Amino acid sequence: MAATISWNDLAELEGFKKLTALKNEVSVADALKGEGGAQRVAQYSIPMGSGLCYNYAAKQVDAKIIAEFKELAEEAQLLEKFEALYNGEVVNLGEKRMVLHHMTRGQLGKAVVADGTDKRTFYVQQQKAIADFAAKVHSGELLNEKGEKYTTVCQIGIGGSDLGPRAMYLALENWAKANSCFKMDAHFISNVDPDDAAAVLASLDLAKTIFILVSKSGTTLETLTNQTFVIEFLKKAGLDPSKHMIAVTSETSPLAKSPDYLAAFFMDDYIGGRYSSTSAVGGAILSLAFGPDVFSRFLKGAAEEDALATEKDITKNAALMDALIGVYERNVQGYPTTAVLPYSQALSRFPAHLQQLDMESNGKSVNRFGKKLDYQTGAVIFGEPGTNGQHSFYQLLHQGTDVIPLQFIAFQQNQTGKDVDIQGSSSQKKLCANVAAQIVAFACGKDDENPNKFFAGGRPSSIIYGRQLTPESLGALLAHFENKVMFQGFLWNVNSFDQEGVQLGKTLAKAVLADKMDPALKAYAQLLIK
Repeated sequence: MAATISWNDLAELEGFKKLTALKNEVSVADALKGEGGAQRVAQYSIPMGSGLCYNYAAKQVDAKIIAEFKELAEEAQLLEKFEALYNGEVVNLGEKRMVLHHMTRGQLGKAVVADGTDKRTFYVQQQKAIADFAAKVHSGELLNEKGEKYTTVCQIGIGGSDLGPRAMYLALENWAKANSCFKMDAHFISNVDPDDAAAVLASLDLAKTIFILVSKSGTTLETLTNQTFVIEFLKKAGLDPSKHMIAVTSETSPLAKSPDYLAAFFMDDYIGGRYSSTSAVGGAILSLAFGPDVFSRFLKGAAEEDALATEKDITKNAALMDALIGVYERNVQGYPTTAVLPYSQALSRFPAHLQQLDMESNGKSVNRFGKKLDYQTGAVIFGEPGTNGQHSFYQLLHQGTDVIPLQFIAFQQNQTGKDVDIQGSSSQKKLCANVAAQIVAFACGKDDENPNKFFAGGRPSSIIYGRQLTPESLGALLAHFENKVMFQGFLWNVNSFDQEGVQLGKTLAKAVLADKMDPALKAYAQLLIK
């Protein structure tokens, strides 16, 4: 018989109370000194699947704190809650829904039936339908009205319908070109600012472009506004919009069976936008851009990391360890921010995706039952690729008044295989040297009589590293952060799967457009709308 799950606030847990007594006991500078530091780097590493590892040697933890982590994870029933989630229990209480994004890439537990269908079967069917459509486009079986092959795909969406798929596409674009998997150039239109759509459309050969409209409800204001913008461009070019558009939507939306689309592929209410890159939302554009096989490899990497996230030993469960360290840093050490620093240009938009994933999921001030919380929850997430960031905001990270935990991501090899030796070393070697140097510099600092040149150190960091950024390792990387955010939400006892915080502004914007405003709102509107 399954254990009864208790949903308690973090502050109520005995394990958390014990952790608070261990605040700042570990000096990461001392921990990394000498041969003991080298041994620590080797010891504090967890395989993530698909060739990736999570290393937390430069975090302010030791065996004593890790033992308390274990006790806290058991008391909070983190793995039991994960099991309840992937077995289809309603963990999204705000919207009274199951949470099934894991099932788009595999089945960790029992079959889940909803809406009259086995959900794993449903997601696989959508992947197959997308694969069949992509094959027709790539082979030329499906042509435009001029009898020409489509060469470009453009996604129209916003939020999770844009950030994740855009980040994943950019992450694999150079890899696909280097490995002869590149099929179609991809673009994205998201912002309701007309300059966004106009700039993208001006760069496209409209006659050879397929547009993907992504809207679960079929009523998203920004997305439908941009769709209308695109339709007008197509008509002015003498093109039939219905020959250039497909939809990713729900089966009950007005887009599902519309003759205005070449095809429709389906998602459901059990997958939130920020968790949708492995669903049809990401599947359509990634399959068209790189081919269905590449998308399948991406799903495989995510599924492998999902399976590792069920590991009971926290020293073998990277997502769980990362989550526990993050909560320790936020709620015991009082660090309000985390920087995500990928030393890979391919991951240029990955921090932006993580901003939504993390901050929309865990940016909550009430618990899952609506009770006001008396402790901090989600951290502020920001980041840029290295080494660019080193010449931007690293000054504050090194010598600013706030300690900001860091999450590095790096790879031993680049994606293209192209490089050059300059001053005795390759560009890739220089990139990797910078990562290693930054980790130690942040942790250990530098003593100097000149205060301007003094580095306090004590800046904790982790690194996720691997051989190369591939479809499999990208899938594992994505799943790691999704599972980390989930575990942290369980610890904070918040609902990580709704997003009421984005609704109020939308409602007031509609009031402005309908001219139904209170005086202050009207005054601000009059500043801008002429």
